[in-house]
Amino acid sequence: MAPDFTLPETNGKLITLSDFRGKKHVVLYFYPKDMTPGCTTEACDFRDHYKDFSDLDAVIIGISPDPVERHQKFTEKHGLPFYLLSDEDHKVAEKYGVWKKKKTFGKEYMGIERSTFIIDKNGEIVKEWRKVRVNGHAEEALAYIKENLA
Repeated sequence: MAPDFTLPETNGKLITLSDFRGKKHVVLYFYPKDMTPGCTTEACDFRDHYKDFSDLDAVIIGISPDPVERHQKFTEKHGLPFYLLSDEDHKVAEKYGVWKKKKTFGKEYMGIERSTFIIDKNGEIVKEWRKVRVNGHAEEALAYIKENLA
C-alpha cells in the first residue's frame, strides 16, 4: 500500500493521497528542487502529457521539499496544471524511501532521489522508478499506464 499523507499544495490547500482512491491511477513523483534544469524539464514533460494522463483517469502529483511559495512561482512560470505539494520536513519522502544521502562535487548531503510511483485505485503501488533519468520519463510512465492499467 502507498503510505498515506496530507501536504499543502501551491494554493495552501491540504491534499491527502487517500482522497484519490477510486481514481484509476495516481502518478506520484518526487523531485529535488523547483526551478532547476532537470526538475523543470520533468515538470514540463508531465505538463505536456497532462491531457493524455487525464484521459486515462490519472492524477499527477509532484512532491519536493520546496515551500508552497516557491511551488506557486514554479507553477505560474511553467503553466503546470497538476498538484505540486510541499514536503519541507521531508517526512513523506522518508515514508517512500526517497530521502537519501547524495553526493555532488565531493560534498555529501541529504536530498530527494528522483523517483516516481504509480498507485492504483485501491491505493496500492503497482510500479516504481528510482533514480529516474528525466528525458523520456513522463512518456515511460504514460506508456506503462496504457499498457498495464488502462
